[in-house]
Amino acid sequence: MTSITLWRPLLGALAAAALLVPQSAAAQGPAPDAPAQAQAATPDRPSYDVRLRSDADGTTWTGRQTVSFRNSARTPLRFVDVRLWGNGHPDDGCGTPGKPSPVRVSKVAGGTPHPLTVRCSALRIDLKKPLPYGARANVSFDVAITVPDRVHRFGRDGAHRYVGNVLPLLSVQDAKGRHLDPDVGFGESYFTLAGDFRVALDHPDSLKVPATGTTTRRAGAPGRTVSTNVARGVRDFVWAAGPFRTRTVTSPGGIKVHGYWTATTSAEGVALAMKDGVGSIDEFGKRFGRYPYGEIDLVMSDGITFGGMEFPGLVMLATAPDMSAVVHEVAHQWWYGIVGNDQFADPWLDEGFASYAAHTYEGGDTSEFCAEGPWWWDDTSAMTRSMGFYADGRRSEYVGVAYSGASCALQDLESTLGSQQTAAMLKKYARDHWLGVSTTADFKRAAQAATTKDLTPFWEKYRIH
Repeated sequence: MTSITLWRPLLGALAAAALLVPQSAAAQGPAPDAPAQAQAATPDRPSYDVRLRSDADGTTWTGRQTVSFRNSARTPLRFVDVRLWGNGHPDDGCGTPGKPSPVRVSKVAGGTPHPLTVRCSALRIDLKKPLPYGARANVSFDVAITVPDRVHRFGRDGAHRYVGNVLPLLSVQDAKGRHLDPDVGFGESYFTLAGDFRVALDHPDSLKVPATGTTTRRAGAPGRTVSTNVARGVRDFVWAAGPFRTRTVTSPGGIKVHGYWTATTSAEGVALAMKDGVGSIDEFGKRFGRYPYGEIDLVMSDGITFGGMEFPGLVMLATAPDMSAVVHEVAHQWWYGIVGNDQFADPWLDEGFASYAAHTYEGGDTSEFCAEGPWWWDDTSAMTRSMGFYADGRRSEYVGVAYSGASCALQDLESTLGSQQTAAMLKKYARDHWLGVSTTADFKRAAQAATTKDLTPFWEKYRIH
């Protein structure tokens, strides 16, 4: 995700805030971690089949969802947790009698539901019988979605609707237990495994509906269209709806870049975002591994106040004549989307890597800015702090550390290893964790394996624990 202050140049926009923060002595960090004997993340290989029908303007969507999954743990799987992240916003939660939660699930089949927890964003479903190792099962339920009246990645912008982080998704169970972290109100708290989606959206003909995946359209009832979207190997599914204007450009590398924008979005802003979107999708494919989905949607508006937000195969962008966060959001297709991570536990692994990728693509000079750091708010600060740490009144620290601080750290690592060695290391790192999950310990091992230098002082300097 990108806040409005992260427009081009990315790090320069953060410099003023970062320089106000006093430095303290770097904390001592441990030696690079040894491989852990971790329980496999389960349930894995999820498959989502969803059929939803909208009202006249895309504000409400109702239908049925089926989730199939495998137990990859050696012990029987007795229940699954389904996350209703659309209820995670602090203004929503469990709703009120006159204003129910934005996402509601009912008529559960395949298991027994428990009451909702974590501000109505977590639903435990006990399976009908324990699922053995390697076996598959499924659960299904009705879904009702009401898009909130606010400008947000799950919200409204005039006649346009954004439906991001909304479809109920399977949570992860692993050696750390059940991952039921809350949405802290900024950034991302999500941790999902890559899976396959088939989502059929029945909507009025008047609405353009960009979405994750490859879309085929057919006529529905009179005046309606059914857009069926298929995506394989993605961690989430998102769509938008509204009277968008559209344009498609095919990159030199063969990736289709679909632009969607509102009537008030500047032509110069659209042109800039399309140009940088086309250029960065090919460049990052060369650097980190070819983009695997064949197409990407850029959903643009001058009314978006949250800067930008990444989703698999689709990014939302605040757009102006001379600025856009498109390069940062496209970089997220690799750093979070393809190379996954627990975004609650390790936000620096996606925001920092996307910021570094955007900086190196755009070629801005941040040497003076980065030379001022690292910037630590106090002795408890560290590159590897979780969203839970930042939620405690430390939002500006989150931006300063997880975005700009992490990007500067990776630039410093490039100076330490050498540009060619760093590029080769990152490409191998992406390949080794392609559509999987990476951790800080994984990255430390990968970086150390790329050099004969002892990187312990580097990890200590940047408090990468």
